[in-house]
Amino acid sequence: MLRPSKKMLFAIEAVLDIAYHAGGEPVQSREITRRQGIPRRYLEQTLQQLVRSGILTGVRGPRGGYRLARERRRVTVGEIVRVVRALEAAEETAEEQPSSELGKDVIRPMWTTLQDEIMTRLDGISIDDLCMKAYQSGIVSEVTQKMDFTI
Repeated sequence: MLRPSKKMLFAIEAVLDIAYHAGGEPVQSREITRRQGIPRRYLEQTLQQLVRSGILTGVRGPRGGYRLARERRRVTVGEIVRVVRALEAAEETAEEQPSSELGKDVIRPMWTTLQDEIMTRLDGISIDDLCMKAYQSGIVSEVTQKMDFTI
């Protein structure tokens, strides 16, 4: 079975958390860690890579944190997956790939086709789509809890 890495799932969760809970204010990494249970060692490195790739924007200062670099409907899960895959590829050591004719001519092309199909599907899912699913699932956004309409 194909399984996404922990880092990939954490990255998607972090971006979704920022989109769902931000409400115009930057989201601090410790808030994401608290809500999602993502270990900080994964989170900080991944958030920085997402900033470098243009998915997130880092905001400095005491009330700083992270926010989406563009509208949540314009950020796709496929983009996040590509960033994490590039990060993981840089960390991996060279693995021995199958070198038989069957491996090179049958298995690798089949796997590549499968990955392309999955990425096409992920490119069709926006962070806004996931936010709507969260809302429909009854997950309360902390933005609504922070709003104060007293005059």
